[in-house]
Amino acid sequence: MALPLALTMGEPAGIGGEIALKAWMRRGEGVPAFYLIDDPGRLTALAARLGWKVPVQAIDSAAGAPQVFRDALPVLPVGGKPAAELGRPETADAALVIGAIDRAVADVREGRAAALVTNPINKEALYRAGFRHPGHTEYLAELAGPGATAVMMLACPELRVVPVTIHLALRQAIEALSSAMIVAAGRVTHAALMRDFGVAAPVIAVAGLNPHAGEGGSLGREDLDIVMPAVGELRALGIDARGPLAADTMFHAAARRGYDAALCMYHDQALIPIKTIDFDGGVNVTLGLPFIRTSPDHGTAFDIAGQGIARPDSLIAALKLAAEMAARRQTSH
Repeated sequence: MALPLALTMGEPAGIGGEIALKAWMRRGEGVPAFYLIDDPGRLTALAARLGWKVPVQAIDSAAGAPQVFRDALPVLPVGGKPAAELGRPETADAALVIGAIDRAVADVREGRAAALVTNPINKEALYRAGFRHPGHTEYLAELAGPGATAVMMLACPELRVVPVTIHLALRQAIEALSSAMIVAAGRVTHAALMRDFGVAAPVIAVAGLNPHAGEGGSLGREDLDIVMPAVGELRALGIDARGPLAADTMFHAAARRGYDAALCMYHDQALIPIKTIDFDGGVNVTLGLPFIRTSPDHGTAFDIAGQGIARPDSLIAALKLAAEMAARRQTSH
């Protein structure tokens, strides 16, 4: 991979800085070259506080990252010094957090970086500063422009899941669910499995909304009236979609071998199984964008920030997956 990966700072009060430092320290384990968009001084101080020998080198552009990466952590200055202390987010840092995302997206779209990897953000602090998007996924869809259909996938070696509705209260998720949403998510997932994951003939398992997929309507008609028509439409498009399936029996090991991704109807239906299977190694992937974006499948972990005990496994998995996806896209062109 000739181009480096662009890694955003995320919430500076969280664990993003220390897991980035740890990921660089494990660069001999196949971690692809990346640069961090952050404050170099903050990272130098953090490494010193934790007693880690991580040289931090400021770079002027992404082009310098691959050569620097061998001997130091390349950091593209974010344009300011964060105000937050570890574990205590500050609303004043919102502009830097968003600015790092904007710069990373620009670098990827303009061919300076191979893919975007984002450290976790604290949405509450961003909301107080006027951020009006439910999360990273929705903001990236806006940056991508018209025509982008952002779909969130959580992936680990044993399972890939896609929630059709994401950051909604459960009552709102049920009200919002429609056949059209399921079909849109299924189409994007099918295309991504082939293009970015190298699956020649994807099989998509579609979870039912209600217990036992509604028991023929006796436990709610949503599976008959919303989910089943969507499965039929996906199949009519040539997509091997199967369901609606009972969500309580589709995630055990034998069942998982029968499909390449599971389409789930709401947030926890998707995230509970994958976080149970691989809590430390899951990766958040945004499908349907004109650029590649992955992220660790965890939050800011304010309670342990600055202690040096945060595990970098999910970030490393996100970096490796982003590089693999970028390589596949490059090969297919």
